[in-house]
Amino acid sequence: MVRLQAFRAAAREGGFVQVEESSEETILWLRKSAPAAARETHQRMCIDSVTGSVTVYWMADPGKVNSKTFRGVPALQEWFRLGPPTILQR
Repeated sequence: MVRLQAFRAAAREGGFVQVEESSEETILWLRKSAPAAARETHQRMCIDSVTGSVTVYWMADPGKVNSKTFRGVPALQEWFRLGPPTILQR
């Protein structure tokens, strides 16, 4: 549970806000609160207490959803520091 709280704190620091929690309280969905750029608009995050992981979803190419899963808070924080993925323009 401590690790999940750390994921939640990292998500808030990364600009995510809670959207929905499953009725069993095993899944928490978040979205980017105030995107700094258009490429951050479609970012969503899922914190899964069953697997003890976080998956971030985004659209880098129109119509294509990408994702990255993190099992540790430091890796998620480092990914935030690197900045959002770039959207490929057609």
